[in-house]
Amino acid sequence: MLLIGEGDHVAAALQLAHSLHRDVAANWQQLVLLGSETFSFRARPSTILVEGMPAGVIACAPSLEEWGIASRLASPSGLPGCYDGAVADLAIEWLASLRPPALNQLQIVVRASSINAALEAAAGRSGVPLLISPMLDGSSIALPPRR
Repeated sequence: MLLIGEGDHVAAALQLAHSLHRDVAANWQQLVLLGSETFSFRARPSTILVEGMPAGVIACAPSLEEWGIASRLASPSGLPGCYDGAVADLAIEWLASLRPPALNQLQIVVRASSINAALEAAAGRSGVPLLISPMLDGSSIALPPRR
């Protein structure tokens, strides 16, 4: 699963990632992409390899790293180790690097107030289910069924 959190929804995305990680029965393999001008945590270089990630994009959310959850950060502010641009653009680049069977097992959950039309189109072209969850209150969401 690819979980994307942007702006005010970064905290909700982190909470969802931690929640899914605790749900051993779901056995979700996650990649979390977070985007913001600045982050409320101090980013650090990741030790978890993510195939297909653009060169130099190594910044991660420390709390996710400690749980063994791969994450990468995007910021248009030029923060060190972050993707220089919107998180949706990072997701599109990463999706373009994937081939079946990885695409066949992927689902995208977005925690954001709006969705980038290009990301929606890229998910559609790849045949990857996309769920937009704009909730900020931490309420649970129904994940799409795994293919």
